[in-house]
Amino acid sequence: MIRITVVTITYNAEAVLQRTLQSVLRQTYKGVEHLIIDGASKDGTLKMAEDYKNESDQSDRGHKVIIKSEPDRGIYDAMNKGLMQASGDYIVFMNAGDCFPKDDTLEQVVRRCRLSECPSDELPGVLYGLTDIVDDEGRYLRPRRLQPPSQLNWRSFRHGMLVCHQAFYARTDIARNLPYDVRYRFSADVDWCIRVMRETERMGLPLCNIGMVVANYTEEGATTKNHKASLKERFHVMRRHYGLLTTVAMHAWFVVRSVVRK
Repeated sequence: MIRITVVTITYNAEAVLQRTLQSVLRQTYKGVEHLIIDGASKDGTLKMAEDYKNESDQSDRGHKVIIKSEPDRGIYDAMNKGLMQASGDYIVFMNAGDCFPKDDTLEQVVRRCRLSECPSDELPGVLYGLTDIVDDEGRYLRPRRLQPPSQLNWRSFRHGMLVCHQAFYARTDIARNLPYDVRYRFSADVDWCIRVMRETERMGLPLCNIGMVVANYTEEGATTKNHKASLKERFHVMRRHYGLLTTVAMHAWFVVRSVVRK
C-alpha cells in the first residue's frame, strides 16, 4: 500500500484547525499518517488535536495520528521536523484551515499515481493537482488563479508558483534530503518545490498530474499578510534557480500582465 503522510503545522490554531482535522479523518483511504507539528500552542489547539487523535484511533479508518508539540523557529523549521518524522511514501503539507475537497481525495491521488508511467517499480517523484480557494468557513469561492500545466517541471515555476504547496505531493525519500531553507521567512516553500522537482528530473522520474482538485485553502496566510516582503524573497528564490536576466524578464511580464488585467 502506498502510504501518504499529511503534515499539519499549528500554533494557536484552534479557530481554524477543526475543519482540517475532520477533513483528514474523513478520508476513506487507509494508508494515512497524520503528523501534527505544534509550536507549543497556548490556546486549545493541543486539546483539539488530542481529541481528534482519540477519535481517529477509535474509527475504522486505519489512520495513524502523531502529535508533537515544542517551540520552533518558525513555520519552515516546523515543516522540517515533519519531513524528518514522516514515514509515508509521499508527504503533503495541509496546514490549519486547509482541507481536502472530498472524502475520497487521497484514494483518487493514489489511484492516479498507480496509473502513471514510471520506470521499473519506481514511484513518481512528485504528484500534483489543482486547488480551490475557500473562505474562512470553508465555503468555495473560486479556483486558484495560477494553475499547473499538463506537464510540470522545475522550470515551470519561472511563471510563478503554478502548483499550490497543499497540492504538491513529494516522494518522502527525496524530500527528506532537501529540507526547507529556513533563511527564507515566506518563500521557502517555493524554493523547496523547485529543488524537489530538479532532483526528480535528475533521477529520471516523472511528475504525475493528478488532474483534479486535491486541496482547498484560504488565501489569508503569512505570505498574503506580508506581501511585499514575500515578493522580494520570491525574486531572490527565482534568481537563485533561473538566473538574474530570466528573473527580471519574468517579473517585467508579471507587471505588464497585472496592468492589462486592471
